[in-house]
Amino acid sequence: MSQNPKSIFIDGEAGTTGLGIRDRLAALPEIALKSIDPDKRKDPAARREMMASVDLVVLCLPDDAAKESVALADELGTDAPKIVDAATAHRIAPGWVYGFAELAPGHAEAIAKADRVANPGCYPTGAIALLRPLVDAGLIPQDHPVSVNAVSGYSGGGKAMIADYESGIAPAFELYGLGLRHKHLPELQAYARLTRRPIFVPSVGNFRQGMLVSVPLHLDTLPGNPAIADLHHALAERYAGSSYVSVLPPEAGGKIEPEALNDTNKLELRVFGQDDLGQAVLVARLDNLGKGASGAAVQNIRLMLGLPEG
Repeated sequence: MSQNPKSIFIDGEAGTTGLGIRDRLAALPEIALKSIDPDKRKDPAARREMMASVDLVVLCLPDDAAKESVALADELGTDAPKIVDAATAHRIAPGWVYGFAELAPGHAEAIAKADRVANPGCYPTGAIALLRPLVDAGLIPQDHPVSVNAVSGYSGGGKAMIADYESGIAPAFELYGLGLRHKHLPELQAYARLTRRPIFVPSVGNFRQGMLVSVPLHLDTLPGNPAIADLHHALAERYAGSSYVSVLPPEAGGKIEPEALNDTNKLELRVFGQDDLGQAVLVARLDNLGKGASGAAVQNIRLMLGLPEG
C-alpha cells in the first residue's frame, strides 16, 4: 500500500455496483477502503462519522437513500468528503458534474475539480457517446427525432432479475420500459444535447453482462445528407487519444455481439450503414457493469483524487 493512500467508504457496498467498485478499488495500492459495522449501516450518526473520516464516499443506494446520504454529508460542512453517486438521483441535478469523462473536451478536468460527481447510467453512456459528437458537429440537429434501442445482460436489473435468470424462470429476451418513461431518459436527452425527447426502447437478454446500444438514422433527414464516413470521422475525431473509447470500423458480416468487453472499462463505437441506401446504424458496445457502472465510477474516483488514470 502507498504511504498516504486515499480513504474511501462505499455506502451500499453489498449491491452489484457496490461490489464491482469494491473489487476494482481493492486492487489499487493508492486506495484504503473503509467499511461501516453492518449493524450501523443505517445509523445516521455512524454514517456521518464515517463520512467525516474519508476522502471520498461512493453512493450505491436507491435514489431516496442517496439523497439522504448527501444530506448527511452536507451537515459536515468543510469536513464533507467528495462524493460519487452511482444512483440516478443527481445525474441532472444542479451542482453535480456528470461522470462521463469523455463527454466533451475538458470534461475530465471538470470531474477532477469536482466535489460531487454523478456516475452515468449504462444505457446513456453508450447513447451519449454516439450522439453528442454528432450533435456538436451539426451532423444531427438537436431537435432530430432520435430513437435509441439497446440490449443489456440481466445483471443490470438488480437482485430480483438476476435471481429470476439464474434460476431459469425468466424469459430468454424481453423488451421493457415501453411506457417510454425510463429513468435514464432525462440524462440521455440532456447530455446528448437533444431538445426533442428521444424514444428509448431497452431490452434484456439471457446473458449476465454486456451491452449494445444502437441508433438508426436516415441520412437524407440530416443536414447536408452526410455519408457514413462523415459520421465515423466525427466520432473518431472526438475520441482520438482516448484511453477507453475506441471508434472502429464495422465488424464483418453485419453482426456484433454484446459480451466482448466484459470486465473492462472500454467502450467501442461503430457506424454500420450503406451510403447507396442512405441509412446508418450507430452502435456502442460496453460492459454494463464496467464502463456502464463500476468501471466508470473508478475512473471518476481516480480523476477526483488525483490518481493516475490506470
